[in-house]
Amino acid sequence: MIRFPNAKINLGLRIVSRRPDGYHNIETVFYPIQLCDALEIVPAESGDTELSLSGIAIDGDSRDNLVMKAWRRLSGRFSLPPVSIFLHKVIPFGAGLGGGSADAAFLLSMVRDEFRLPLSDEELAVEAAALGADCPFFLYNKPLLAKGIGDEFEPVELTLKSYKMVLVKPPVAVPTAVAYSMVTPAEPAEPVRDTIARPVAEWRDRLVNDFEPSVFARFPRIEEIKTSLYERGAVYASMSGSGSSVFGLFDSRVEPDIDYPDCFVWTGDCTL
Repeated sequence: MIRFPNAKINLGLRIVSRRPDGYHNIETVFYPIQLCDALEIVPAESGDTELSLSGIAIDGDSRDNLVMKAWRRLSGRFSLPPVSIFLHKVIPFGAGLGGGSADAAFLLSMVRDEFRLPLSDEELAVEAAALGADCPFFLYNKPLLAKGIGDEFEPVELTLKSYKMVLVKPPVAVPTAVAYSMVTPAEPAEPVRDTIARPVAEWRDRLVNDFEPSVFARFPRIEEIKTSLYERGAVYASMSGSGSSVFGLFDSRVEPDIDYPDCFVWTGDCTL
């Protein structure tokens, strides 16, 4: 069985308040995009489940990968036979695109389907949430307003099908904990849901990512990319999540001049 876990972008990201548990309440819209990894599971030839990686190099022990953590959640619960897992990484990490969470969520779904496990969608979402706040989003894979710590979802009516996207990830990584430490939480004057309901042409000065001021100050290359996307004709541009990727939305009839030789660059339609 093979599937293709896709990335997401954040449309707006407001840090609303700090919680007693040390986390933060946020408001953002998760929007799925076509940039994908490849994930395959097949019966194991040996006695142990193993993860083989290709594509973008991932440091650390593969047993600590979220894909393996997802496997262990279900294999221990249902005494599953070993499998071989193959993950080809295309989605950059440290980019605010949710690639690791997508891989884990897709693995859960694949294992349920492969072994016909008696798990409802709601039960699978609980398993996903144990791996990361945004993991359940990739089980739904449609535009959703996320609140709480990014784990409370509400439907939103939103389509960007008349736009194309340019996504740029510079060779820098923004540690999430550091990004949060530099932000002062505050209730937004306009909720993200209300801003998203406006025409995209009105988003530029309204749909805000609260991480940008402090992240730009520390990593000016990220701000330079956002500015250049507007100079190239983007209708809207923003950093995704806590960075470091930046995306620009362009009218589908426009062919933007793309020249970022030191960066990962992806272009695609704004539909799955």
